[in-house]
Amino acid sequence: MKENDIITIQSLLAEPKRIAIIPHRSPDGDAMGSTLALYHFLLKLNHKPVVIAPNEFPDFLAWLPGAETVKIFEKDKENGTKLLQDAELVFTLDFNAFHRTGDQMETVLKTLTVPFVMIDHHQKPDDYAVVAFSNTDYGSTCEMVYHFIAALQLTNLIDKTIATCIYTGIVTDSGSFRYPATTGETHRIVASLIDLGVENSEIHSLLFDNHSHNRIQILARALQNLRVLPQYSTSYTTLSQEELDTFGYVKGDTEGIVNYGLTIKGIVFTAIFIENKDEKIIKISFRSKGDFDVNQFARKHFSGGGHINAAGGKSSLNMEDTVQHFLDIVSQEH
Repeated sequence: MKENDIITIQSLLAEPKRIAIIPHRSPDGDAMGSTLALYHFLLKLNHKPVVIAPNEFPDFLAWLPGAETVKIFEKDKENGTKLLQDAELVFTLDFNAFHRTGDQMETVLKTLTVPFVMIDHHQKPDDYAVVAFSNTDYGSTCEMVYHFIAALQLTNLIDKTIATCIYTGIVTDSGSFRYPATTGETHRIVASLIDLGVENSEIHSLLFDNHSHNRIQILARALQNLRVLPQYSTSYTTLSQEELDTFGYVKGDTEGIVNYGLTIKGIVFTAIFIENKDEKIIKISFRSKGDFDVNQFARKHFSGGGHINAAGGKSSLNMEDTVQHFLDIVSQEH
């Protein structure tokens, strides 16, 4: 963080405030870990924080400390709107554009006149924050929250609760420390968190070894649907709404499935297409290895974005036409 930004933050936090903390829509481990870590940190500074998620977060994150306090905007728009309008300061974590919160919350955020603080590691941030701690070099927003606290010289306030939230985001967004953005500094931070009492083995089990039978069946169907295009070093899979309904899909059940497409020898680019009839879209996740930039691919072709090796997008076409569009693009760009 820049020195001027640190001074601004210190001024903003000098007196107790009502503070709203917001993750992106359909929040993942990094989004929930970072917002809850900041929530517990701000409580220690005698503020009145509240985490307001645009929509429900996955059940496998419900064990996070403070998860029970999270308000769901789209479940109670009236109360969520009031909380945002009453806030004296707003933190946006793990996203850098209001549209990432969904149409309903975005509409309210655009009307607010209080200061915004952004902590995020995605590309091309919008210009809405008085302080934008935005850096794509970090592997997770949770790691950035640790550095945010360190920049304020308040790491002494990090306890087991805060450390647990930070560790969760780091381990999920780093692919259990496999991804290239994992650095020596990442491991040094994690070591300090474990020294504070973080139960890393238990957290891993809660995150990755705690699936329902239905989730395993959805994974099995996705693997059955997996298609390989060796001439393009590409793979993809699909999940229709009917397939999701057949196996009793709940939020979070498709988390991480896209990564299986990269485990095939010779594959450097993969995608998963998931039908959502309620929203009338096909949700898409992209993953890649090496220097294949799925962020640019998603931005250019599927109204999305993210990181070089992990991004998302969407299509308003039906499943068949969306997949065909994808195949046409892949064949043209190789």
